[in-house]
Amino acid sequence: MGPIDYIVVEFPGNRMTGEGLPILVDLVDRGLIRILDLLFVRKDADGSVVGMEIADFDGDGALDLAVFEGASSGLLGEDDIEEAGKALEPGNSAGILVYENVWAEPFATALRRSGARMVASGRIPVPAVLAALEETDAG
Repeated sequence: MGPIDYIVVEFPGNRMTGEGLPILVDLVDRGLIRILDLLFVRKDADGSVVGMEIADFDGDGALDLAVFEGASSGLLGEDDIEEAGKALEPGNSAGILVYENVWAEPFATALRRSGARMVASGRIPVPAVLAALEETDAG
């Protein structure tokens, strides 16, 4: 198994267009990622967080999420939904995506076979990378 990541993507004003869904499907189709969980939540004005059923993002009458039906591994629980809700502003919604980096599985397997073990992992935020590159270019 490759490394497992998650993202929580906030949609201000509950405005979800579905524009990113074809790109997500492409990543799955190309075998780069495997979706383990995909949930949607909304944070109401009173601060309560509720699960959402989204049938049609772009208003064309077709179920935009049909390809993700059954994408529920059980890794996400109510506590994860509440935790994601803490990051949301009232009146906004979010998608919670848990995915396996399938592309990294052969590499991870080879490392485990050789006795190696991961001792640290992290992500550098894109704005931090861009700022560092701009600073380097300016210097």
